[in-house]
Amino acid sequence: MSKQVQVHAALFLVALIYGSNYSIAKEVMPFYVGPFGLIVIRVVSAALFFGIFSRMVVKEKIVGRADNLRSVACGVTGIAINQLCFFAGLNLTVPINAALLMVISPVAVLLFSAILLRERVSFRKVSGIALACLGALLLINTSRGESTTGNIFGDLLIILNAVSFGMYLVLVKPLMQKYKAVTIVSRIFAVGAVIVVPFGWQQLLTPDYSSFPTPIWLAIAFMVIAVTILAYLLNTWALRYANPSLVGAYIYLQPVLAILIATGFGKDEFTLQKGLYALLIFAGVYLVSRTRQNVGKKEPIPETSEQP
Repeated sequence: MSKQVQVHAALFLVALIYGSNYSIAKEVMPFYVGPFGLIVIRVVSAALFFGIFSRMVVKEKIVGRADNLRSVACGVTGIAINQLCFFAGLNLTVPINAALLMVISPVAVLLFSAILLRERVSFRKVSGIALACLGALLLINTSRGESTTGNIFGDLLIILNAVSFGMYLVLVKPLMQKYKAVTIVSRIFAVGAVIVVPFGWQQLLTPDYSSFPTPIWLAIAFMVIAVTILAYLLNTWALRYANPSLVGAYIYLQPVLAILIATGFGKDEFTLQKGLYALLIFAGVYLVSRTRQNVGKKEPIPETSEQP
């Protein structure tokens, strides 16, 4: 299997995991665990796992003031702000609004890549982003149903989450040219854990965990192992061989996969119209991936990598 195929397979698996999470997370929160309490479980568990694994197996350290500051910035944007704003926003607005606003993230990636990494923004790449965005907007619009109103503050939090994650994808790219993926995620989850614990500590202590049925524990395990640990590790690894814009473009696949998963459980209906909109999203991702990505090869560290 070529490196290019491995990268796309990793990014598709991440999109599949995140697409599944929309349905699975709803089974857990807020009835069993509050959103911030669930964040603490996920982030702290991942921080402990990656911390132990990194020290015992990888044994690599981030060195230099610039790289250490950048890794802290990645923990703030990619874990703390991203997680807290998403779940707080989802708690205030309707899920369809959250899914709709999440498509802002690849646009943020494109802008931050041009500003921070001096990445060339080609017409083809812009066209791919626009095409995928159009497909996502049309697809989500067909699934609105009766839930068309959302809290404006919740919507703003989702936008902040999307922009923050887009910035994270750009900030972490230079670090991936120097360090292993496990080393990076170990640091960013450690930083994120320190920030999210004060927000979710009370919600963490409130539930009666002994009353949780087995399916809920399995759902929590999925969110910790797959959504938190595996997805972040695969995303970070993929950034070693692909531009942030490609990683961000795969966010557009999440609504498609979420609807397919919901259809499989009888919670939604897949129509020809939705299939056509899904094709627009795949076409957009293809255009982005066919730009000057150098997928499969490590890219040179940009001159701006010394700035946090």
